[in-house]
Amino acid sequence: MQYLSIRYTNRLEAANLRASVGTTGDSYDNALAEMVNGLYKTEVIEYLKADWQGLADVQLATLNWVDWFNKERVHSALGYVSPFDFEAMYYDKINPLGQVA
Repeated sequence: MQYLSIRYTNRLEAANLRASVGTTGDSYDNALAEMVNGLYKTEVIEYLKADWQGLADVQLATLNWVDWFNKERVHSALGYVSPFDFEAMYYDKINPLGQVA
């Protein structure tokens, strides 16, 4: 793992990019990933686990949650629209005629 980290750092430097993850306690930590993982554990694992018969049920619950999280969940920072709708509006704005590049 250490060699992968070194290679990753070298590639970022070669591309003149700055890492956005890897340190703890500052704006570069993985707080977003931890927040999403916490929501998943609370909303899917803890809430639904009594209904599952096996791994396939966990997988289906996970897929349904990810679909909801991306397509239906509204977010205040996005003007109370879903990430899916926000992205669609963005692309409609930069390409209003729907032209294929």
